[in-house]
Amino acid sequence: MDHSAYLTGLRLIATGAGVTVAISLCAIAIGFAIALPVCAANMSGSRIARLLGHFYVSFFRGVPLLVLLLLIYYLLPFVGLELPSFAAAALGLGVCTAAYQAENLRGGFLIIPAGQREAALAFSYSRYQSWRHILLPQAIRAAMPMMVNEMIAILKASSLVSVVGVADMTRVAQNIVARDVQPLLWYPAIAFIYLAINLTLAHFSHRSVGRLRRGRPEFRL
Repeated sequence: MDHSAYLTGLRLIATGAGVTVAISLCAIAIGFAIALPVCAANMSGSRIARLLGHFYVSFFRGVPLLVLLLLIYYLLPFVGLELPSFAAAALGLGVCTAAYQAENLRGGFLIIPAGQREAALAFSYSRYQSWRHILLPQAIRAAMPMMVNEMIAILKASSLVSVVGVADMTRVAQNIVARDVQPLLWYPAIAFIYLAINLTLAHFSHRSVGRLRRGRPEFRL
């Protein structure tokens, strides 16, 4: 391979890495926004809400992500909703990770002592106020290690978005290999980049977990 072609390939890979990180962050944000009401439904006193929440979690944990991406990409235009490939892929990743994030949050809520809720009510907090200001921060702190693992998992799973036309790092590498026929050069390169991104994410996330655990104490009488 000549030098200029190699540099061009590196630039394309770097651009694809940026797309990979961007789509993963969007998916995580979408997933968290969906996970909150799904978690609330799963812990609701309403049987119907619990059934809907459990159905959501079971469905999106049971359907393969690749099938889900293809379903969203081809179904939405069929019903009249045209989304760019990036948005459709982020939505597909987001609704999938929401099911796992909801369960992680539920686990965080379940380890909070019942006395926390009773103390909040004794201090005239409404149910929403106690949930928003007391229980949710503690649940997030408790669930953070599991949520970090889910963030890493969704970043790796983002390599599947190439099937719906997103020019992420995997898709770019496939295109370069198709042109230069050097799979043993480019595929190890993107594997190393994925590893570097995940190690960096894990490092900063674990530092954040440590700061959260040293942060505001639990609500007590």
